[in-house]
Amino acid sequence: MLAKLISFSLSQRLLLLVLSSLLVFGGYLAMRELPIDAFPDVSSTQVKIVMKAPGMTPEEVETRITAVIEQELLGIPRQAILRSQSKYAIADITVDFEDGTDIYWARQQVNERLGNVLKDLPASVNGGMAPITTPLGEVFMFTVEGPLSLSEKRTLLDWVIRPQLRGIPGVADVNVLGGQVRSFEVVPDPAALAARGLSIAQLQTALETNNRSDGAGRLNVNDESLQVRSNGNFNTLDDVRAVVIHQRGGQVSRVGDVADLRIGSLTRYGAVTKDGQGEAVEGLVLALRGANARVLVGQLREKLALIEKGLPQGTKLETFYDRGSLVDRAVNTVSKALLEAIALVLLLLFAFLGNVRAALVVALILPLSALSTFVLMRWYGLSANLMSLGGLSIAIGMLVDAAVVVVENIETHSEKAHEGVLLSHLAVINSAVKEVAVPVTAGIAIIITVFLPLLTLQGLEGKLFTPVALTIVFALGASLLLSLTVIPVLASLLLSRKKHATPWLVRTLDGLYARVLSQVVRHPKPIYGAALALLLMAGATYPFIGKSFMPELDEGDILMQLEKLPSINLDKSTEIDQAVQKRLLAEVPEIDHIIARTGTDELGLDPMGLNETDTFLVLKPRDEWRSPDKEALITEVRKVVADFPGINFSFTQPIEMRTSEMLSGVRGDLAIKIFGPDMKQLAQYADATVQLLQTIPGNEDVQTIKNEGVQYLQIELNRHAIGRLGLSVEDVQDALKTLVEGRIAGVVIENARRVPLLVRGANELRLSQSRFEQLRLPMADGESIALSSVANLKVVDGPVKIDRENSSRMVVVRANVRGRDLVGFVADAQAAFATKIPLPAGYRVSWGGQFENQQRAAARLAVVVPVALVLIFLILFATLGSIRQAVLVLANIPFALVGGILALGITGEYLSVPASVGFIALMGIAVLNGLVMISTFNQLDQQGMPIQQVVLQGARSRLRPVLMTACITGFGLIPLLLATGPGSEVQRPLAIVVIGGLITATLLTLVLLPGLFSKFGLVSESNGAST
Repeated sequence: MLAKLISFSLSQRLLLLVLSSLLVFGGYLAMRELPIDAFPDVSSTQVKIVMKAPGMTPEEVETRITAVIEQELLGIPRQAILRSQSKYAIADITVDFEDGTDIYWARQQVNERLGNVLKDLPASVNGGMAPITTPLGEVFMFTVEGPLSLSEKRTLLDWVIRPQLRGIPGVADVNVLGGQVRSFEVVPDPAALAARGLSIAQLQTALETNNRSDGAGRLNVNDESLQVRSNGNFNTLDDVRAVVIHQRGGQVSRVGDVADLRIGSLTRYGAVTKDGQGEAVEGLVLALRGANARVLVGQLREKLALIEKGLPQGTKLETFYDRGSLVDRAVNTVSKALLEAIALVLLLLFAFLGNVRAALVVALILPLSALSTFVLMRWYGLSANLMSLGGLSIAIGMLVDAAVVVVENIETHSEKAHEGVLLSHLAVINSAVKEVAVPVTAGIAIIITVFLPLLTLQGLEGKLFTPVALTIVFALGASLLLSLTVIPVLASLLLSRKKHATPWLVRTLDGLYARVLSQVVRHPKPIYGAALALLLMAGATYPFIGKSFMPELDEGDILMQLEKLPSINLDKSTEIDQAVQKRLLAEVPEIDHIIARTGTDELGLDPMGLNETDTFLVLKPRDEWRSPDKEALITEVRKVVADFPGINFSFTQPIEMRTSEMLSGVRGDLAIKIFGPDMKQLAQYADATVQLLQTIPGNEDVQTIKNEGVQYLQIELNRHAIGRLGLSVEDVQDALKTLVEGRIAGVVIENARRVPLLVRGANELRLSQSRFEQLRLPMADGESIALSSVANLKVVDGPVKIDRENSSRMVVVRANVRGRDLVGFVADAQAAFATKIPLPAGYRVSWGGQFENQQRAAARLAVVVPVALVLIFLILFATLGSIRQAVLVLANIPFALVGGILALGITGEYLSVPASVGFIALMGIAVLNGLVMISTFNQLDQQGMPIQQVVLQGARSRLRPVLMTACITGFGLIPLLLATGPGSEVQRPLAIVVIGGLITATLLTLVLLPGLFSKFGLVSESNGAST
């Protein structure tokens, strides 16, 4: 089949050139249309439910909302995990599904179950499913700046900016944070209500029933139809004042008689502060799942510039986070490395071939393979991102392998052939290509096979490295096909038949190699000893190499998370935030701006407490820093924040934080989850675990969310006293909720904007515990009752939040690891935990976060890599027809791994998933070189040569292609090794492993393999094959 393909290509050269031109054109179009993002979409199929319950405590939210919904959601097909958080006034429930589950099917399942339980939830609860976005969907953040008040900025963002941004294709929603939501506020006077014999419930009912416009039908007047419409909507505060609540004995009681009316704002559950100068209003654009981030960000920039022109005088929109800049930096990092690798490959090709035309023919495989890869990526639906383009960079050296062997063999055959007509030249090329077609195809098939295990990875590592593997497979497959079809055609047109002088580099290396090889064949024992010593050295080094899941990607931004005392109020929390911001700006000159978000956002996608703050540090360009080291900058920030008492803090990055939350619901390298029924007992175990982790070397930012210390004013209602007054528990609770939290009584349509109508008690009541305890509730019969006469009031401690996973309560201790490997840290922590914190029956612990991902990836690779080795062995056996020769080729693999292990040990890098990918790539390259060399030995043996001559002549003839393959692959990875942009942290361990492994693998292939072949490669000299 391969012979026919090669013959067809050479006989139809014009057709091949036309098809190649079409490939170039199609590849260019595919490259332009490829979606571009910083990272692959690593999100799982996830559906989030957000339910808001104004005024409810965490325990009430858990029992009345969260538990009810969870019981209905359990058992949905393909469900992987069910997590929830119950906080003050909000329930956040997340359902994770198995990979590959259709998001729309998943949402339908959740929506059906949610619809079944809505009737069982309290009437005041509202909410539903969150938008179809991903935890990585936060692509654009901006603030509204200018002379407007917080209320005016919030109105502008809600009603002018947000609707226009939501209309852009790819925008799932626009989250609004900070500011004040304008409202018509009715402030009842309990004394005035009691004097007129009115209750708060009657006031609420009057407002709800007197704010409506409706149609009454049509009148037929003469020949025309007249539509009847009654208008009773509130338009102004005077309209609300004029509403009659009750009429008794000719005396009319209006709203204005028993309440103050004013323009106010809804209760705030969060705020945004900026640069220590006060509060701000922030917009956060959420991208739809699968949206093209680069295109979307460009459209957002254009739209915001257009919107800004129509804003009030002096008002502008300032962007402080733009995923597009990260996308550009990440893609530029890989693109720069790609171009540098191509330049190095071209230089090496010329140095080894010594023939500009031959080097050009081989080099043409690079753009043709890359363009073919873009076509396949577009067809498969892959985006151009850090990982997929990184796969192409990794493959650059391997892409020329097949073409190098083909062109080198054509050159060798051409030099031996006599000059003749064009046909004879084609015949020489045809013969030369067919001679190496089988080993080249088998070699590339082997390299493709070693990357197949990456396609079986699951979870985050699978989503990150599947694009790498697919890109490499696409590129190698394309390079093989092109090497057997297009490259021979180009060689027939561009390569001359005259003999070229052997390049100086090859002559020098060949002379040196000939002397070494003759010594090795005659005296192999020293080489065997050296090889064994290298194996032992690598075995001794391996236990000291740290193991981690993934190197930390430098996104270029810093996110600092602050946690204050649980009982703090919003005003004090923002005051502390601004004090921290002022100090940071004054003492850390690398920081340009600081935007901090406290509490819960509008959509409830990130329900933090009033004591929690995400502080976004916008940094100046790196060339303005005092030190280029980001860790040094974080240390400076850490020193400043450490001076503030009562604040826990940790550091992360925007995408890193959301990825951690998505995977385990926790932000951090390590998440220790302790499950059990009693919250107080769980809190004790969490505190003990924090103290334990802080004693283990390498710990950083160890903390657990303090789940106690929130002050509750608990009202124990006296049922007998309430019943004697003709009231119910619900009556009292509704009145209290109205006076403290406030209750929505409708909306006012103002300039086509919906402004909530809120009934709420006076500010003085909410600012004083003593005033609240003296509160008198008005009754419908004209009396008022003291709250203290129907209830006992006491202050108690309560939880900040209640976390649950698969319907079990839990607490989480999170930690980051610095200065040592994650796996070693966790091993020490697990051993200490088992001895010092024994858990009673009903309690259990799980270890998650990045550690969980590392364990899953290691377990998966431990199964699939041996399977890949078996497949490689079968390919080798099918190609060579000899078990012992297949084993000889496989023997190259341990010696390739030796160099990778020693390189990790020397550089101090950890054995991470990227490093494992490097070892996988090494296996394929080592096997390819060994296969090419043994195939040559077999061809010479079939000519009847003595075994010693077979080895000496065969090894020297393969010196150039083996060295070219190794050098081109290694030098092609040097730009990734030296890169410094975003994403270079992931590529560097891979490059270190491959370069280190190539050194030992190439040396041992050239030196050890010939000696082994002369001893064990052949059994029968009659047919040159072994059985």
